[in-house]
Order: sequence, then C-alpha cells, then structure tokens
Amino acid sequence: MRRALSVIGTVFGLIIALYFIVRAVIELFIIDFSDPASYQNDWGGPSLPGVLAVHCGPGLLAAAIIVLVMMRRSRVKLRRPDEEPT
Repeated sequence: MRRALSVIGTVFGLIIALYFIVRAVIELFIIDFSDPASYQNDWGGPSLPGVLAVHCGPGLLAAAIIVLVMMRRSRVKLRRPDEEPT
C-alpha cells in the first residue's frame, strides 16, 4: 500500500511539474516583450521581470527539482547496499 501511494504521489507530482514547465515555455512566446501593455495586467506586473518571475519561476524550480531527484536516484542505484566494499 505504501509503495502504491508513493507511485501515485510521484506521478501526480510529475504531472504538476510538467504543467509548470510547459506553462513557463509557452509564456515566453505569448508575451510581447516590446509592448508593456501585453503583460502589465498579468500577475507580477506591470514590470516584465515580475511577470517572468511569477509565470516562469515555478517552471524553472520544477525542472531543477526533477533534475536533482533524478541525479540523487542515479547515485543511489550506483551504490548498492547489498554489495560489500572491496
């Protein structure tokens, strides 16, 4: 049961993380950087750095967390606890 909940939590977390990553990428194409009127009423506005921080920040954070977790899991797989050190 515990393993099933862990898998469900991981899948749910990945879905949310991928949503934030895709949203961050799409936001870069939606905003007209030369026209402040296109983003001044968005969350984080009226400044461009604020809008990018609010809309792209969670995607960058999610991508960083995914990379860190994958690196950590690969290190754990390389070092097997059942093998004795030589």
